[in-house]
Formats: sequence, structure tokens, C-alpha cells
Amino acid sequence: MLVLAVVGFSCGVAWAHPHVWITASTELIYAPDGALTAVRHAWTFDEMFSSYALQGIETRTKGIHTREELAPLAQTNVESLKDFGFFTFARAGDAGSRKKQKFEQPVDYFLEQKDGMLTLHFTLPLKAPVKSRELTVEIYDPTFFIDFSLIKTDPVHLIGAPAGCTMAIARPSDGAAQAQTLGEQNFLDGGNSNFGANFANKITVDCP
Repeated sequence: MLVLAVVGFSCGVAWAHPHVWITASTELIYAPDGALTAVRHAWTFDEMFSSYALQGIETRTKGIHTREELAPLAQTNVESLKDFGFFTFARAGDAGSRKKQKFEQPVDYFLEQKDGMLTLHFTLPLKAPVKSRELTVEIYDPTFFIDFSLIKTDPVHLIGAPAGCTMAIARPSDGAAQAQTLGEQNFLDGGNSNFGANFANKITVDCP
């Protein structure tokens, strides 16, 4: 699976964190009553890791992997995401009292291959829809093993949001250089288990 394959991938690589790069786009899905019901992601893995993850997968056409052929890989990948908090952290409420929101297991998931890279598509339903004037969604790997960045143009969309809702996106600075100064052993020892939070991609929604 992609998430667990990251571990195997790192065993033969001497780099410091991060080891894998993901370019993301996100949709926040709202119900007719204005409640947020789900977060939909599309995550594109870097070319080197995509090539690694595809090793051993049989195809009918050499070099081309269909969604059907990638379905088992997609399933095992999304089933493992819960162990990593789905790399998605949502909070609702005023700034001083924002409550963490919980997610169900991913649905509507699939992998596709394009230009040598894999993109994982999936939807994260909230355990309970939430209506809130203020909402934040952050995307990051706490251990900074994976470096998430949002696509350059229109990375986030509000689907069905109430009229008047506004959105702001905060992109992180590049944490790779700082991570390398810490050294790989600092991460392996667990001393920087939440280092990636410093480089979260943050989406803030304010609704009337």
C-alpha cells in the first residue's frame, strides 16, 4: 500500500525528511442546510515514489495502469490512512474554542496514473456534519515523512457552501531544509513527532 510502502521506500534511501512529496487539491462538501459533511482530496505522489509504488503490479498494457488494476492498491492505502489521522485535521468553532472533528473511513476512492505519477482520490465523510461560522482544515503529516503542498492554481473549492462564505488559504514555508538540519535520527527517535504541524497547509472558512 502507498502509505506503508513509504516505510519500505525509506529503508533504501539515506535522505533526511521528507521522503515523499504530495501535491494536493481539496474540496469541502456542504449539505443543503449549510453543514460541512465531507472533505474530498486528490493527492498526486512524486514521480520517484509513484514508480516505486507501482513495482510488481501486473498490467494488461505495459506501462499503463488502469483504475481497475490499481483498485487493490487504492483499497489497502485508504484503509491504512486512519492510523495517520488521514493527514487531515478539521476544527470548528470560534478561535478560542475550536473543536476537533472526526472522520469516517474514506469512500469513493480510486487511484489513477498520469504522466508517470499516481493520484489518489478519496472522500472523507465527517462522523457528524458540522455547522459553524468558523472552520479550519489542515493537511500535513505530523512526522514530516511526507511533504504536502497544494497545487498552485485553485487548490481548494467549496462545494454547496452557504452564500457569503469566504475562504482563505495559508501555504507553509519549505520545511525540508530545516528538517535536514535536525537529521534523520531525530525523527527516528520520535523527538520531532509533530514537526510537520509547523508546515501545515491551512484552509480557513468563515460563513455568515
